[in-house]
Order: sequence, then structure tokens, then C-alpha cells
Amino acid sequence: MDLNPAQRKLVFAAVVLVLAGLGAFLIIQGPLGKHGSADHGRAVGLTQPLSTPSSAAGLGSPEPSPGGLAAGSAPSPGTGANIYQWLPFTQAGLSAAADVVRRFAAAYASYSYTQSASSYERQMRGLVTPQLASVIARGFATPGVAQIRTRQKQIATGAGRITAIRAFGASNITFVVAITQRVAGTGGTKQTTTSYAVTVTGASASWQVEDVQLASAGNT
Repeated sequence: MDLNPAQRKLVFAAVVLVLAGLGAFLIIQGPLGKHGSADHGRAVGLTQPLSTPSSAAGLGSPEPSPGGLAAGSAPSPGTGANIYQWLPFTQAGLSAAADVVRRFAAAYASYSYTQSASSYERQMRGLVTPQLASVIARGFATPGVAQIRTRQKQIATGAGRITAIRAFGASNITFVVAITQRVAGTGGTKQTTTSYAVTVTGASASWQVEDVQLASAGNT
């Protein structure tokens, strides 16, 4: 059915609102390099526990949904309307992409001082593109970072929670993910929660992470 300009604006507004609701649904549903240029294949280097300390008390503790949205609060553009007819992915495809993001977040934030770079990279095998895997492995093996990790006998565990969908295209989706990491070692225990923009590429049930950077830096 052809839509006039006014109808197209209404449909676009409905798509934006429903995507916000989808973000809230994903939050409720799932436990779940260097950044610089806008090219894909970046990764925030693991130079220290992941950024700013969180006020949350426990690993993977629930976070409020964006804009106060709750599950099931997304408005429908019309009775019986299928929002996915206007999107480049299906509901199953979105769920599969979100699952990859949550699994990646947990693997990315978890490591042991006894691990080699190749062992750490294997944790993300199948979850990230080969290009991003190489970037992440190089960051993990950075001499200064590796020496601190070994000297302090650091063991890190992490989990990720999707808080929003930032953008999407024909073959990619960018999620905003709050990654909580707890690092324990001879220097004590520290927990941090940091928001990252994680972009996956693919289609249907097959997705891989191709880019990760601080959410505050943007992701295009």
C-alpha cells in the first residue's frame, strides 16, 4: 500500500517508538582495541578494569530501562500491525543479534592473568569478526597491560546488559550495552560498569560483533 507523506511520517514515528520498546524488551528478557576513527574493527583496549566505577552493588544487577519504558509498553502503529515489515530484520533475527552481543560482553570482560592472548581471543571465537578478534588480541597482549595483569594476578569476570538500540541498517545493528566487570587480584577487588556501543553485522540468526567502543564516543 502506497503511503502519502503524512502517513509515512506517522509510520516513521511509530517505528522509532516501537524500537524503544524493543530495547526495553531486550533489557527485561536477557542476562545478557583502540578507539579513534570511524572505521569498523575497533575495540576499547583492556588497559585496566573497564572504566568508571558503578554505583550498582552486584555483578549483572538490573539497570533501569531507557526513558522509563517497561516491557510491553511500546505503542503499536495500528491494530494487528507487524512492525517488522518496516525493519530490515525479523523478531527472531533481532533476538539472535542481542544474544550474540550479551555473550560477547561476558567474554570480552572476563579473563585470567594465566591466559595468553590467543586463549583470550578464543573466548570470542564465532562471536566477533576475524578483524576485530585480531585487534582485541593485540590489545590484550600489550606489554604494559599484560605485566600489570600478571603482577597483580588479576582475574576478571563480566556480564553485559543491553540498554538500547542506537542504530540499524540493512545488515548491522548497534546496541548500547552496559558491561559490568569485577577484577580481583593482589591489589584488591574493583567493580566497574561502563556503557559501550557494540555493532553486530549479519542477518537472520547469523551475527558477529564487528565494532566495540565507548558509547560516549558514538558509533556510526
